[in-house]
Amino acid sequence: MSLTFYWYPKCGTCRNAKKWLDAHHLPYEEVHIVENPPSRAELQGFLQKSGLELKKFFNTSGLKYRELGIKDKMKSASEDELLDILASDGMLIKRPILTDGEHVTVGFKEEEYEKMWL
Repeated sequence: MSLTFYWYPKCGTCRNAKKWLDAHHLPYEEVHIVENPPSRAELQGFLQKSGLELKKFFNTSGLKYRELGIKDKMKSASEDELLDILASDGMLIKRPILTDGEHVTVGFKEEEYEKMWL
């Protein structure tokens, strides 16, 4: 199982997820989500494989999210428009994202990681 770990090193949640992965000796490839954000197509694939709502992929507590007024756009924008917004800036994406190509988790909850990745 080859894991890809999209993270932002200054993010405490990301650091906790990384510690968990290391403690469980799970090998992964690190991708800095701001320097190398997932493409629109990758985000669309994550969305389909995760079974989550698109809004779960937005970093709703982020400064950019508030600056751009995305909460209001969520009500009227299409999925395509929201994917375009999400792909435009890695700081808008909720992190970390962990994927093996088939499964995807967004954010870090220890119980969820245990169920999905162990």
